Amino acid sequence: MTYCVGMRIKRGLVFISDTRTSAGVDNFSVSRKMFTWTVPGERKITIMTAGNLATTQSMISLLEERSKSAEERDPSILRQATMFQIARLVGTTLKEVIAASSPAGQTSEDQFRASVIVGGQIEGGQPTIFLIYPEGNFIEITEDTPFFQIGETKYGKPILVRAYDPDLSFDAAVKLLLVSFDSTVKANLGVGLPFDVEVYETDSFSSDRKKRIEATDEIFQSISANWGDALREAFRKLPSYSI
Repeated sequence: MTYCVGMRIKRGLVFISDTRTSAGVDNFSVSRKMFTWTVPGERKITIMTAGNLATTQSMISLLEERSKSAEERDPSILRQATMFQIARLVGTTLKEVIAASSPAGQTSEDQFRASVIVGGQIEGGQPTIFLIYPEGNFIEITEDTPFFQIGETKYGKPILVRAYDPDLSFDAAVKLLLVSFDSTVKANLGVGLPFDVEVYETDSFSSDRKKRIEATDEIFQSISANWGDALREAFRKLPSYSI
């Protein structure tokens, strides 16, 4: 399994993904699930993937190949005019890969299923994020839905719903997401460190602000320990319910 979140705040976008892949309870490995394309001053695109690893790797490979080949090779993620067109391209590519892997026909219940978060900004447009389904269709982030999750979403969602604020600083947004990921890691063996984190400031068209957070990261360890202590203290202060 996996866990990825893309969030929009007033200052820009924040992305975080885990790196664990599993093929059974005793077979875990690390694989990158966050990918970026940047044209300085013109566009910045981030993609995160969840689902069948062969499907997502094939999709990323196709997008990479078509962006680096000769000019006549289309469609290229680096030549789409808007983020909407990029989302449509990614959805079409995902659907293409799933269909090729499943001769009987592609459905969301297929063993080759995968889902994708794609976000970023192209000059002339606003930063945005799309959630792309296995069928290739997609939805865009809104003020009412300011973040998207893929993978193992249920354990980390409550803290995001309760604590999200569009006025969050980048540091506070990353802290919130790390709490969400910490809760997920503790509840599901299919999600694990290291985490890949990236923040994108509006109109920067840069991918300079990214980091891989390892299990030995002291700040993450402190967030994890203190969050656990804070929950226990909050629980202690709640009134008891006698029956």
